Amino acid sequence: MSDAFTSSWFAEKISDRSIRGIASETRALIRAGVLPVGAKLPPIRDLAFMLGVSPATISEAWSELRRQKIITGRGRNGTRVSGDSLTAKPERLASSGNYGAGVLDLTMAVPDQMLLPRLDQALVYGASVSDLNSYERSRILPELEVQVRQSWPYDAEAFLATNGGYNAVYTLIHALVPPGAAVAIEEPTGMRLLDILEDHGAKILPVQCDEHGPKPEALRQALREKPVAFLFQPGLHSVTGQTVSAERFQELADELRHSDVMIVEDDGVGAICAEPRRSLGTEFPDRLIHILSYSKTLGPDLRLAVLSSTRAIIDQIQSYRSFSSGWTSRILQGAAAWMLRDPHVAEQLEKARAIYKGRRDSLTDALHAGGLEVPQGSGLCAWVPVASEQFALVTLAARGIAVQPGAKFALQPYNHLRVSTSTLTDRCEEVADALALAADPGDFGH
Repeated sequence: MSDAFTSSWFAEKISDRSIRGIASETRALIRAGVLPVGAKLPPIRDLAFMLGVSPATISEAWSELRRQKIITGRGRNGTRVSGDSLTAKPERLASSGNYGAGVLDLTMAVPDQMLLPRLDQALVYGASVSDLNSYERSRILPELEVQVRQSWPYDAEAFLATNGGYNAVYTLIHALVPPGAAVAIEEPTGMRLLDILEDHGAKILPVQCDEHGPKPEALRQALREKPVAFLFQPGLHSVTGQTVSAERFQELADELRHSDVMIVEDDGVGAICAEPRRSLGTEFPDRLIHILSYSKTLGPDLRLAVLSSTRAIIDQIQSYRSFSSGWTSRILQGAAAWMLRDPHVAEQLEKARAIYKGRRDSLTDALHAGGLEVPQGSGLCAWVPVASEQFALVTLAARGIAVQPGAKFALQPYNHLRVSTSTLTDRCEEVADALALAADPGDFGH
């Protein structure tokens, strides 16, 4: 078997010679069955020579695959494709810790349960919708589509209800993006989006962001590599708390006009954003998918998101969905439709939005007062710069505070912390003081 997978054979199959590229394309070969379980990989030095890279590059790529338990072994016995290695695992999400009762857990940028609207009346209504318990694989409940269209940011041709925002992204990636194909995505981004793309074996092209959104020049560079899709958050960013400006939307449109890339807009925060909703669907309706999740506003147990696109693209996504559930619960769709037209729910959402912004502002204002510059914004979290992520995490842990390292939200090194502010009510000054200490190791003689 080892003769079949020589260094020359690998050199013909691997096009991206970076550490991540070698790991990603090898993983795609394994998951496609081209490299079967038990196959022996060529020696590191031989493969490095054929690929024109250093042995350290191959070693790092193999280390990444070992961490994912895709390959096993090393040294004289060689490295082989593992027999139990193909279980998918969201590495970034799975690496989040479980913290004790005494720890202030600011790792999850989730809604405050006390600020979510009640579901009881909505669910009672949802249990009475038409065609309940039908096995017809309907794409969206008509009355939900009516409500959604009233505030949708462009005149979409077709809609599809899905079981949450990440389910929408996961489904469309598997339906529309071939394994190993390139996908451009803003950086930083949602860690679960990176998990989905890496599990699919996509070649990820990071597009750097600034305070206005994805940088046009970074998108231009990514588009040179002919990605299948460009994925970004069109409104309030779930990691940084920044919002894409109207001017930046136009600049991105100017760059995208010269390509045929599929555009995926992933709005995970919805009504928590006070800015008007925008979409590139006004410019590129024939190749755009717009996703709106209701988890942060109406509640995560509603398990609902809606996406829009052309009928042809919706057909492709729905065809893939037919392998599993095939449709989203009509009860939940009916409940969402009821809530979207209830004025009391609208008032609650407006109140929640103001409270979330107030909590974030309280932390960032305290940080500014302590000399730590954090960009203004809104939403459920703050993106805090630090000199050393590792030092900052250890320093905060010693004070009983848990946050997320910025590295989980990017492919390239990021010395930042993502700090959830959505449930931070009465310990703001304490957290700000701890972050100020954690931000600069120089204060401790390091």
